[in-house]
Amino acid sequence: MSFFLVHVTHQFHTPHSSLLIHIMNNVFVYCETEGPNVLEVSQELLTKGRKLADKLGVDLHAIVAGSGIKGKVETQILPYGVDKLFVFEGNGLSPYTSAPHTDILVNLFKEERPQICLLGATVIGRDLGPRVSSSLTSGLTADCTQLEIGDYDEKKTGKHYDNLLYQIRPAFGGNIVATIVNPDHRPQMATVRSGVMQKALYEGQAKGEVVYPDVAKYVPEADYVVKVIDRHVEAAKHNLKGSPIVVAGGYGVGSKEGFELLFQLAKELHGEVGASRAAVDAGWADHDRQIGQTGVTVHPKVYIACGISGQIQHIAGMQDSGIIISINSDPDAPINKIADYVINGTVEEVVPKLIKYYKQNSK
Repeated sequence: MSFFLVHVTHQFHTPHSSLLIHIMNNVFVYCETEGPNVLEVSQELLTKGRKLADKLGVDLHAIVAGSGIKGKVETQILPYGVDKLFVFEGNGLSPYTSAPHTDILVNLFKEERPQICLLGATVIGRDLGPRVSSSLTSGLTADCTQLEIGDYDEKKTGKHYDNLLYQIRPAFGGNIVATIVNPDHRPQMATVRSGVMQKALYEGQAKGEVVYPDVAKYVPEADYVVKVIDRHVEAAKHNLKGSPIVVAGGYGVGSKEGFELLFQLAKELHGEVGASRAAVDAGWADHDRQIGQTGVTVHPKVYIACGISGQIQHIAGMQDSGIIISINSDPDAPINKIADYVINGTVEEVVPKLIKYYKQNSK
């Protein structure tokens, strides 16, 4: 599989953008909550944000906004290396609506002038991120798979930039991997899907300061005109993201009936079933089982890829698996290049033998 590196520069020249130009300041992470619970994607971003902040020699700051969260979210956020946590507590801040959360970030960023802001690529993050970046004319890169710090040389002007955020993601239908940089405007903003980064408690020393700003200073009353009358959150049907063993099927499985073999194998292994986008588009698996750039990212101990060719979009969602086993009739399938073990054969030939073997040896 070949990867290509391209640099794309955001250039937004507006009178308002001068507010945030050439400020080298802290890294911010917007933390989402469901009730009093901080979402895992936010903790994953805090872990990555801490590493970026350490690389830059700055502080990691976090923002959380909601109702009934004071005294409940602090212990879920501070252990990830947060130097300063802004807790915005208010009756109109939960359930999430666009206007108040946008004004909180925009007005806080005008005060704090961060150089980086990270958000989850969730329903909320995809709504909030573009609103904030548009208000600050800062630019935003969606669905990043990697975030790194590096230098950049502008070829047209010959200007050199130190310590920019490399916002890395598949582009052009997944045919290349693009590294996107934003040299002149701040904050550099990126969204990241749940599971792409791995969370870990911070082992170093962070300041751990918590402040509770006056929400009224950041949010005008007009922002509360939209109210959520009813809200329903659907519980997850499976634990694909957290499963230690994933059996995933691609277009090479051949049919919905073929996927039944994968479910049988997953049952024997006490694992979960995933799918490539091609298999989902064919109607052989539910969309919530899709693994890859436009699905979920998994980090199982064992990943069994059945009839999956291995396009960049899919690789992005499973490349950090502990052991990768590829079952494929095509010996030259791209996924075989990253697999630890390759079984050359069709799903119909190989999977029933695996099921039979595990049944015999699990008694």
